[in-house]
Amino acid sequence: MEKIILDGNVVAQEIKEGLKSRIDLLKNKGITPCLATILVGDNPASETYVRMKGNACKRLGIESIRVHLPEETGTLELIETIKELNNDPSVHGILLQHPVPSQIDERAAFEAIDIRKDVDGVTSTGFGQTALGFGQYPSCTPAAIMKMLDYYQIPIEGKHAVVVGRSPILGKPVSALLLNANATVTTCHSKTANLPEILKHADIVVAAVGLPKFIQGSWLKQGSVVLDAGYNKGNVGDIDYDTCYEAASAITPVPGGIGPITIATLLKHTVDSAEKL
Repeated sequence: MEKIILDGNVVAQEIKEGLKSRIDLLKNKGITPCLATILVGDNPASETYVRMKGNACKRLGIESIRVHLPEETGTLELIETIKELNNDPSVHGILLQHPVPSQIDERAAFEAIDIRKDVDGVTSTGFGQTALGFGQYPSCTPAAIMKMLDYYQIPIEGKHAVVVGRSPILGKPVSALLLNANATVTTCHSKTANLPEILKHADIVVAAVGLPKFIQGSWLKQGSVVLDAGYNKGNVGDIDYDTCYEAASAITPVPGGIGPITIATLLKHTVDSAEKL
């Protein structure tokens, strides 16, 4: 069987091409889609991510507002900033860059984002709607994973999907999306016993554990589909790519897999919001 390298750049380009005419239509009505990104502190990786998202907006004609708050910012001050953006009719999407400094209650800050502008799917309301199958804006990386499977026409219904990771904006929502697509889903995590044994039964593997080269090819069922949602120092994902490549029928590279689709999904959600607000 021919092995498929799941190319996220191709999928992302299709999403962005589909947005161009919608953005032009909005601009003809005097509306420019606008994404506000909030960065607290000076985390170099976070600064890079925010810059990448801003550049992606610019290339597509979406306005990008960057709000950079000092490292010592408190929870209440951050929430006030979010509320100002909630009340600004020219802002259609709000993204709070994760992680925030330790003194901030990150969950409280996420919850302050207006559900209509929660284009990154970080609120508990957004998560609940996603789990129940009617979420407007599911978390962008889980949505990107589903888009990748759809684009390459990889069957989900009736398949056993194993998600390794349970974070509120990746592992849990992608488990819900796969379940809604009629997969049988096992969600694993750092406390899971016998993970290699569980992965041996997986038709679809989603690596979202945040540990470089963690999942080994010897753990996988031959012919499984492997989606690596991890991104670690040194441009490596959460799977050991070389060994997993041998076992997989389809696999995502890092970089160039899920990442580009995640950013394209964020842009799509911002345009969706601009059309609704």
